[in-house]
Amino acid sequence: MTREPKTRSPQKSMKAPVEERWQLRLYVAGQSPKSITAFANLKKICEEHLEGKYSIEVIDLLVNPQLAKGDQILALPTLVRKLPEPVMKIIGDLSNTDRVLVGLDIRSLP
Repeated sequence: MTREPKTRSPQKSMKAPVEERWQLRLYVAGQSPKSITAFANLKKICEEHLEGKYSIEVIDLLVNPQLAKGDQILALPTLVRKLPEPVMKIIGDLSNTDRVLVGLDIRSLP
């Protein structure tokens, strides 16, 4: 006697699709020119490519140096993408927009 596998009829979810939320953390050293540039570049990239779907947490390691350990920060400025997973890091002032978009996995390589 053979059994046929049970097939489920597709059910439509009544829930609206969950919108992906980007959680970004920028580690800086005070108000240095590189730190200011990195934040400005990040803000511009987020506004253009992640409109309304992101949050940026800026962590000044001159104020809270102990916070560098959790994300293993070795250079500044460093951007850490916490969500969506996997965690990704980009070091520098984020002036190369294409590199940042690929590094954050917002856009793939051409």
